[in-house]
Amino acid sequence: MSCCDRRTEVEGGVFNNKQMDWTSDNDDSDKFEWESDVEAEPSSAPAFRNLDAAGPSTLDSNGWANEEAPPTSLVEGYVLMGFPKEMVLKGIKEIGHSDANALLELLLTYKTLGDDAAAGNCSTSGCFPQSVEDDDDFDFENWDGDDDADGREPNPDSSGDEDFLREMSEKDNKIKSLVDMGFPEDEANMAITRCGVDAALTVLVDSVYASQAAGDCHYGNLSDYEVTGSCFDSLGGRKRARLMEGSKKRRKRYGGAAQGNRRPLDGSHEEPMPLPNPMIGFNLPNDRLRSVTRRLPQQAIGPPFFYYENVALAPKGVWATISRFLYDIEPEFVDSKHLCAAARKRGYIHNLPIENRFPLLPLPPKTIFEAFPHYKKWWPSWDPRRQLNCLQTSMSSAKLTERIQCALASSGNPPPKSVQKYVMDECRKWNLVWVGKNKVAHLEPDEVEYLLGFPRDHTRGVGKTERFKSLGNSFQVDTVAYHLSVLKDMYPNGVNVLSLFTGIGGGEVALHRLGIHMKTVVSVEIGEVNRRILRGWWDQTQTGTLIEIADVKSLTDDRIATFVRRFGGFDLVIGGSPCNNLAGSNRHHRDGLEGEQSALFYHYFRIVDAVKSAMGRM
Repeated sequence: MSCCDRRTEVEGGVFNNKQMDWTSDNDDSDKFEWESDVEAEPSSAPAFRNLDAAGPSTLDSNGWANEEAPPTSLVEGYVLMGFPKEMVLKGIKEIGHSDANALLELLLTYKTLGDDAAAGNCSTSGCFPQSVEDDDDFDFENWDGDDDADGREPNPDSSGDEDFLREMSEKDNKIKSLVDMGFPEDEANMAITRCGVDAALTVLVDSVYASQAAGDCHYGNLSDYEVTGSCFDSLGGRKRARLMEGSKKRRKRYGGAAQGNRRPLDGSHEEPMPLPNPMIGFNLPNDRLRSVTRRLPQQAIGPPFFYYENVALAPKGVWATISRFLYDIEPEFVDSKHLCAAARKRGYIHNLPIENRFPLLPLPPKTIFEAFPHYKKWWPSWDPRRQLNCLQTSMSSAKLTERIQCALASSGNPPPKSVQKYVMDECRKWNLVWVGKNKVAHLEPDEVEYLLGFPRDHTRGVGKTERFKSLGNSFQVDTVAYHLSVLKDMYPNGVNVLSLFTGIGGGEVALHRLGIHMKTVVSVEIGEVNRRILRGWWDQTQTGTLIEIADVKSLTDDRIATFVRRFGGFDLVIGGSPCNNLAGSNRHHRDGLEGEQSALFYHYFRIVDAVKSAMGRM
C-alpha cells in the first residue's frame, strides 16, 4: 500500500504542545494524602432554629428539643434517597431544614467527601471556607512530606502576604486544572470556595458533581416533606446517578488470596492498596486450579467495553481513587513475568468478561535463556537470574559496563562476594546480559520488542534513545492480549476502538495478533515519534481507518458524540494515562494523580463517561 493509498485521517493538524498546568505543592506527595481525620470544632455560625420556641424542654435521644426536632417524614424522605439517617440529622443540625436545596447540596457534599462525614469525622468546617480566626485549628499531623518551607515550622510572626499570594496562585492553578477537565470556571471556583484551596483535586471534582446534581433538581415539594422519584430522573446522566446510588465508596481496598474477594481496610489512605502476591490477576493461561468470579457494579455494565492500565506500585490512595472514578471496579493486578521473560507489574481496570480467555500463540518464552539462548555461553554460575526485571525507558551507559568489566578482570574466578554483589545489583537494575568473558551489555531495541510482544523492527526508523523510551512506556502485548481475547468471538466482524494515550500501539498490536479486525481506530497520542511508529505499523498491516488526534484535551464531549454517531459507537475504549508521577523511579515528582502528567487520568474517565452517555442516547 503506498503512502497515497493509506486510509489514515489526521485530525487537529498542528497540535498544542502546551503542558497541562497541574500543580503540586509537594515533591514527595506519595508520602501524603490529605485526609483530615481530626474532629473539627463545632461551627460558630448559629444554626437555623425556631426562635419562637418555648424555654427549656426535654431532649430526645438525638439531642433535639421537642419543639425543634425535624418532622420524621422529612428525615425518612432523605433516608429513602440513600442518605444515612445520622448524616441527615447532622446536616439539619448544621443548617436547619428550612432551605431544602441547601440541605440537599450539603448532604451530597458529605457523601462525595466520604461516608465518615456522617459520623462527624468531617464536619462542614473541613468542606467550607473557615474564618481567619480558625486557621490555627487546621491539623497538619498527617503532613508527611516536605512542604514549601523544607519541613520548617511556619513562623507565626511572618507577614501573611506570601501565604496569601501562594494561596491565590494555587487557587488559580486548580481552577485552570478543573477548566481543562471540562468544568465551567464558575463551578470550579465555587468548589474551591466550598472545600478550600488545599482540597485534593479528586475532592474538588466530586464537589462539582454534587453541586451539579443539586442544581439540576428543584425539590419544590420538599417543604411539604413529599419525596418523588421524578426529580432524580432529571439529574443528568450516569455520573450523577452514581453519585446518588453508590455514594462513591472511595475508601475501598482489595486483597486476599483470591483476587476476586474484596476486603475493606481502614480507609485512611495512609497505606498503599494491598497488592496480591503472587501478582497473577484473576486468572492465568492454563490455570485450572483457581476459580475467581467477580460481579461488576451496575453502572459499569453496558457499552462500551473499556480497559485502563497503569503501574501497580503507585503512591498511596492512587488505585483506590482510580477505581472509584472508574465505576468502583476492582483492579486486576498482573506481573507479566507470569506470561513472558520480563517482569512488568501493572494494574488493569476493565469491564471485560474474565471467563473464556485464551493466550496468544505461540506462547512467549518464560526465561532469559528461552528467549536468548546464545547468552547462556557466557552466563556465570553466580548470576542466578532466570528472568529480567521491568524493561525501562533508558539503558545503562558504556562507562558502567566498562567499570564492571574492569572489576571482574581484576578479581579471581569466582569473584569475591563484594564484587559479585556490586555486579548483580547493576545487572538487575539495568537488565544487563552476558555477551562475553567478564563482559555485560544492555539489551538491544529489537530484543526489547521481542520481550514485550511487538513484531521485530516495530520501532525501527527512529533513534535508539527514542526506541527505548517508547518501548519502556508501552503495554506488554501478551498480557493485554490475554485480557482482550474475550472480544474475538463477541465481534466476529471487527471492532471500533477509541485508543487513548496510544503510545506505539500496544493495544492495537494485541488486537491484531488476536485476529480481531479493527474497522476504525481513533487514536489520541501527543508524541510525534509514537504517532510515526503507529502509522508505519498500521500502513503495513491494517485495512481499517486510522484517525489521529494529538491532544486528549481537544477530544471534547461534542467531538465524542460526533464520532459515536459516525461509527455507531465504540466497542472498546483502551489506554493507560502517563505514569510519570506514579512510578517509583520518579522520586522528585512522584505526586500521584495530582501530578502534571498523571492527572491526565481524569481525561480518561471523562472520555469514557462521555462515550457511555453518547451511546446511551443512540
